[in-house]
Amino acid sequence: MDRALFVAWRSRNDTCSRWGPVGRLERCADVYRFVYTRGAQTLEGFQPFPGMEDLHAIYESTELFPLFANRLPAPVRKEYEAFLTWAGFDPTDPPDPIALLGVTEGRRTTDPIEVFPCPTPSENGAYITKFFLHGLQRMDPDLHDRIATLQRGERLALMLDIMNPYDRNAVAVRTAGPQERMLIGYVPRYLAYDIRRLCCECEPDFIEVTVERVNPDAPLQHRLLCRMEACWPEGFRPCSGDEFQPLVSVPSTTR
Repeated sequence: MDRALFVAWRSRNDTCSRWGPVGRLERCADVYRFVYTRGAQTLEGFQPFPGMEDLHAIYESTELFPLFANRLPAPVRKEYEAFLTWAGFDPTDPPDPIALLGVTEGRRTTDPIEVFPCPTPSENGAYITKFFLHGLQRMDPDLHDRIATLQRGERLALMLDIMNPYDRNAVAVRTAGPQERMLIGYVPRYLAYDIRRLCCECEPDFIEVTVERVNPDAPLQHRLLCRMEACWPEGFRPCSGDEFQPLVSVPSTTR
């Protein structure tokens, strides 16, 4: 189970927006811990989160910080079970909040924050990740009807979108049927850089993207849950750029 997440923030200017990591949230033995990463000092326009103004402090709490807790519906709310189901969890066996945030990304329409786990090798040394398809808000509504017809386990295809004017690392997702190759969305920006590398270094037979779950009644950001499995190239280290490194030395924890 993922017990650590990176926190990304969206920087905007007059011409474009850019996502980048600014912090790291983890669940330790008995506390939640948050620290800022070097991206907080380099991402244009970023300001520290309320109540966490010191970029070089280590913040700890026995309860999940409100900034992140507010991104999950309270268990007493009627939509809580649906929220768990959309993310592929069993409502009768709720996951740790960190695990739930890692899949749902803590996305809200009211602010520029997302959270995500850094992939680690599976037991058989593969790259495996789940993500909700991004970009549906900008797609033709007719595509929403097509997505509703997708079936669990159905193959999807990746396409490097080298002409994308907003993100040079963009990776598009499309249907993979023999009669149809329809662009339906994008992998999350925080995965795009690493997935582009995997597309270049893994043999095509060792990259598989499939439909994990379709949620017709969910908001667009939780409409289509995808699963990707690929090879793990020698020397491959996701989330290893300078912007991911903590600004303060963090005590080691037992995972």
